[in-house]
Amino acid sequence: MSKSIFQISLTSAFFITAITVSWQAHSQVTYDHRIDAQIRYDNRSNRDDRVQYRLRYYPQITLSENWNLNSFVVTGDDFASSHNTFGESDSQELAVRRFYVTHSFEGGKVEFGVIPTYKGRVSSTGLSKDGWIQGVRYVTSLQPNHKIEFVTGNLSNTDPNKALSVQNDLNYFELEYSASLNEKHAFELGVERITAGNYIRGEWRYAQSGEQTWSIEYVRRVDEAQNKLVIGTETAFSVQGYSLDLHAFYAYVSEGFGFRAELTEDYLGTGHGGSVVISGNLNIGGLDWFSRVDVVGNTKRLLLGIKRKF
Repeated sequence: MSKSIFQISLTSAFFITAITVSWQAHSQVTYDHRIDAQIRYDNRSNRDDRVQYRLRYYPQITLSENWNLNSFVVTGDDFASSHNTFGESDSQELAVRRFYVTHSFEGGKVEFGVIPTYKGRVSSTGLSKDGWIQGVRYVTSLQPNHKIEFVTGNLSNTDPNKALSVQNDLNYFELEYSASLNEKHAFELGVERITAGNYIRGEWRYAQSGEQTWSIEYVRRVDEAQNKLVIGTETAFSVQGYSLDLHAFYAYVSEGFGFRAELTEDYLGTGHGGSVVISGNLNIGGLDWFSRVDVVGNTKRLLLGIKRKF
């Protein structure tokens, strides 16, 4: 089967499924969406300062009780980048990065099309929350608080403008087991193949209290003997009655870790690094503020910004 025929067949099957389900359940069809916007100042040691903005749009059509049609439209010009820069004519991108159907059932779900990179919470070692995978995700509960996830598909072209251009080769595979042991302890174990790299991944999370969580995440590239390690904490606290959220982590990425490192959130480089994020509410028009300091090797970055969800 030629590539063009494959693209037509897969795309046609996707739309036929969506239209068929919609027709069968037309009386239940509803539309909803979410929007979040952000403006930030970016000061980075190895390039000029810049002011950036981000818009994320999440439309969803509920076709029936168990079927949804979803999309994701966002600014940015790369898989792990979703910000445009004010004043740069070549940095005004906006693209549809996802378009997929979700079928929910008791204890799990199936997603197919151009799907998200995650099934729920995004881990520090996970792929960018603004990315996409062309393929299928299957998630099911083995028992209460124990889930298994299987994903297969394609992840090769990282140009957002081509996210919906269907590829005909399978180069992405993920199998993950996750469990909450009790109110304090949870873990994930998984194996991955991303383009030409083979990885194993583990994560342990400990909820010290209702306000603070600790985590340790480790990824091993087994075909190249390379590693990524992230140790972090998330906590909420108050200063004179003003509520603040803190997220801090230490990370190490081997120099030869590969393409997978570049696909994570706000990638700066390999080596030893750390990040501290503090955020709070401005109590004005639903706005929140945030500040972030990143250090990776000799690269330092300061981010200051405001954001709002609609």
